[in-house]
Amino acid sequence: MRTAIIDYDSGNLHSAEKAFQRMAAETGAGTVVVTSDPTEVLAADRVVLPGDGAFPACKAELFDHTGLFEACEEAVIAKGRPFLGICIGMQMLSTTGHEYKDTAGFDWIGGDVVKITPSDPTLKVPHMGWNNLVLDNPHPVLEGVNEGDHAYFVHSYHFRVNNPAHRLAHVEYSGDITAIVGRDNLVGMQFHPEKSQATGLRMIANFLNWKP
Repeated sequence: MRTAIIDYDSGNLHSAEKAFQRMAAETGAGTVVVTSDPTEVLAADRVVLPGDGAFPACKAELFDHTGLFEACEEAVIAKGRPFLGICIGMQMLSTTGHEYKDTAGFDWIGGDVVKITPSDPTLKVPHMGWNNLVLDNPHPVLEGVNEGDHAYFVHSYHFRVNNPAHRLAHVEYSGDITAIVGRDNLVGMQFHPEKSQATGLRMIANFLNWKP
């Protein structure tokens, strides 16, 4: 079993690599590799797409790496391998991102990425720090995760899904903010599971052993 974390120059992947390697070792889920090689992505049993920064810049970086998106799409959509998007990697699942300019997403889960607008004007954006998860729909990746468990967020935009069944969890920040999305073999987390202590490590372990 082999998990590929896609490296497309979208941020420091050291923390994610270490967290996934740790949980793969603890659960017997095989090896974890960080790669920008389309051949490795296509051969992987699971695919992880992280991302930090602005939606348009991350999308451009991904497509600047020749063949990387195409390998990801073939592995995930054509071959049905489990996929996890983290932060901007989750947002790219959407139909359209509206950060700075309208940018087409993968359209793997219908919806739009829009700016966070708390109803309380004293709350700051970006939404940064720890927040309690509210679970909306059951999912194998959430096994052992409880209502109110904490996750670590750093973002100014969030994913509004078209189908409520595709929102697995949210947080309250003077209004709903989507925290986890999913359908079929796809799951995405707005927060950083690798920085979310026991809760995040539990979800990483669940993903590494998920058989959709």
